[in-house]
Amino acid sequence: MKPMITKEDALNYKKRWESVNEAEIQELRNVSVAQKFYQLVTLMACGRVFKVPSDTLYAEDEEVRKLWNLLRKACNVSR
Repeated sequence: MKPMITKEDALNYKKRWESVNEAEIQELRNVSVAQKFYQLVTLMACGRVFKVPSDTLYAEDEEVRKLWNLLRKACNVSR
């Protein structure tokens, strides 16, 4: 059985993640515009390299729509 986390441990955990998030924000701020542009171009090129057939995407969309409709009906929610 896992021991219970103390309030102090939880606060320390939260502070560490806040520090990590702040470091990541600083890191992103320090990236040059040229590097950001290069990253964008790379991501866009990946879309051309790793093509997913449109019928696959459509089938996934349809599956998601069906699931949402089931949830709407179960919760008596209309569009």
